[in-house]
Amino acid sequence: MKVPPFLKTGDTIGIVCPAAYMPKDKIAACVSTLKKWGYKVKVGKTVGGKSANYFSGTDKERLNDLQSMLDDKNIKAIIFGRGGYGTSRILDQINFKSFISKPKWIVGFSDITLLHTYMQKNIKISSVHGPMCGAFNHDKGENMFTLSLKDVLEGKPTVFQAEYHSLNNPGKTTASITGGNLCLLAHGIGTNAEVDTKGKILFIEDVGEQLYNIDRMMLQLKRSGKFEQLKGLIVGGFTDCKNTDRIFGKDAYEIIFEQIQEFDFPTCFGFPISHEKENVAIQMGMKYTLEVNAYQAILSTV
Repeated sequence: MKVPPFLKTGDTIGIVCPAAYMPKDKIAACVSTLKKWGYKVKVGKTVGGKSANYFSGTDKERLNDLQSMLDDKNIKAIIFGRGGYGTSRILDQINFKSFISKPKWIVGFSDITLLHTYMQKNIKISSVHGPMCGAFNHDKGENMFTLSLKDVLEGKPTVFQAEYHSLNNPGKTTASITGGNLCLLAHGIGTNAEVDTKGKILFIEDVGEQLYNIDRMMLQLKRSGKFEQLKGLIVGGFTDCKNTDRIFGKDAYEIIFEQIQEFDFPTCFGFPISHEKENVAIQMGMKYTLEVNAYQAILSTV
């Protein structure tokens, strides 16, 4: 896996919205914090654009904005404004030729999961699953979660912990890491952005899903063999889940546990990867050590 150059003071970070619309004022805290950290910032046309619908612009406008950031030799990292939906509509039109010759950091989560898995599968370049611009609206832009992004972008080692959970399966493993939003991982199966879990640590999270759909997506991953040669599983936040009028009968974690209980890889639940404030930065495709014991779960860079 090729690793883009880590950032240094004075480098430029680009901000674009390849999916859903985001008002320009919602990135103000992010821009301010990045400048405080010593970086320059270039804001794309799709941030707070003139879109009249859900997206941050037409497919062509979003593609062109992202493409210009990918091709700009002065930009060393791209942080997405937000996710939502829309990246898959432009993914196959992106030209990665310039990016491959001079890679830069791609940062985001949620809908951006598909871009991460595409990059891992096709061009073998590491990226960052982590806080986007909206995360900087907490705590005046700085907390352990946004600061974890700074550490990863600057090449510093990271160690993350989660409290013990009764559904955890203890163990220790070292492997490269992949994952993201469960809905997008299921969405990518059978495509050129399909996640490769063989010999890897997988992390999953989601928000706003019907409980029965979490069951369906977990079953999709299981039936497609994604747990067969997995080295470890990290279950992050599953927030704002919806139930049906006639209740499903299990919560999100119980649903996930039911689909993976036959396997013996280390598993932890309640890890700080989510759509909420608790969302640490993970360097995709790189090696981590996952240790799950009777007291806590620890994920650390190798």
